[in-house]
Amino acid sequence: MEAHKFQILVLGGGTGGVIAAAQLKRKDPSLDIGIIEPNEKHYYQPAWTLVGAGTFDLEKTIRNEKDVIPKGVKWIKGRVAEVIPADNMVKLEDGRFFSYEELIVAVGIQINYDAIPGLKEGIGNNGITTNYDPAYAEYTFECLKKIKKGNALFTQAPTPIKCGGAPQKITYLGDHYFRKKGKRDEINVILALPGTKIFGVPKFEKLLDNVVRTRDIHARFFHELVEIRPDKKEAVYVIGQANTNPDYLKEDANMNIRIEDSFKVVIPFEIMHLAPPQSAPDFIKNSPLAVHDSPWGWVDVDQYTLQHSRFKNVWSLGDVASTPNAKTGASIRKQAPVLVKNLLTKINGGDIQRDYATYNGYASCPIVTRYGRMVLAEFDYHNNPTPSFPINMAKERYSMWVLKKYGLPWLYWNKMLKGDDF
Repeated sequence: MEAHKFQILVLGGGTGGVIAAAQLKRKDPSLDIGIIEPNEKHYYQPAWTLVGAGTFDLEKTIRNEKDVIPKGVKWIKGRVAEVIPADNMVKLEDGRFFSYEELIVAVGIQINYDAIPGLKEGIGNNGITTNYDPAYAEYTFECLKKIKKGNALFTQAPTPIKCGGAPQKITYLGDHYFRKKGKRDEINVILALPGTKIFGVPKFEKLLDNVVRTRDIHARFFHELVEIRPDKKEAVYVIGQANTNPDYLKEDANMNIRIEDSFKVVIPFEIMHLAPPQSAPDFIKNSPLAVHDSPWGWVDVDQYTLQHSRFKNVWSLGDVASTPNAKTGASIRKQAPVLVKNLLTKINGGDIQRDYATYNGYASCPIVTRYGRMVLAEFDYHNNPTPSFPINMAKERYSMWVLKKYGLPWLYWNKMLKGDDF
């Protein structure tokens, strides 16, 4: 079996893979690095919420992949079929093999449209949409424009998701859009989530609870989506810990919410925005790299060093890594320098146990609360706030909206992807 060998092989040409490769090349231009990536296009995903709200051009979130691959790094256009870490080998679907001395896994997250009955058949029609896919983000805005009355349902699947604040962002933007168009009194805005609270960091939870309450958004927790009925325009939930949450097992005539089969809650909708079911890509989930006995299949890494728990020449960052932080692009900005320092320490013969860098779980959720206002929620593994600015961030600010719409996209294309560490 003939295989082209790289000193460092990167799986994935998205945010994590490109930034890691760019920073490695900056630190040591002599490194022989290859990136395996099947797609011709590279996406700036954080702006898709704004696309769905009609305030950002989808085309501005897309660049050619060849233009973001770091100089001196080899782009291998292909799709991975299998990772064989015992042999330091990767097999592509077209039959090619590549070997490596060090492997970085940055393949992102997989959307599983077939994991909820009715979703695959219904998405993109009948008012069912998602900002998690560029194929449907513009349809979200069409749905916001077309609805005149009834239920506008914003929800998420009961799986881990990337950008955990995204289901809320489009809820708040939708509510504001309806108000601007003078039709909010005829529309019930419903936010149905599988979790137990609006946000996990107390400082921001208090603020967002107030947003929901003062704007008459119907927040419903413990709602685990199990079925979508596209033709009937109904979403079906079971209530987590139903015995301790009887308030959510009640019918609501005003919103036509009913109980079915004693334990299922059925919510009819005119439009439904969904954060769909997600997991690691199948070839990772089914590989020796995945966390044992996990339904999600994340790459099993040390949450502080980003080195694989069993294969010491394997590293991972971004959405596919098992680190218990919020899966956001901002997390990658803090993970990449840690991974790069530790990997270089290892290949240069240093003592990674003594000289390792540490990732503290930093994540950032830029939560847009209306057109022209945003809250920048930053926190670590322990849900401690980690603000980047010396001001109270638990406040809706126009300056943060400007950062979201203009500043962050510029920084992404011109700084982050080029390997700047800031």
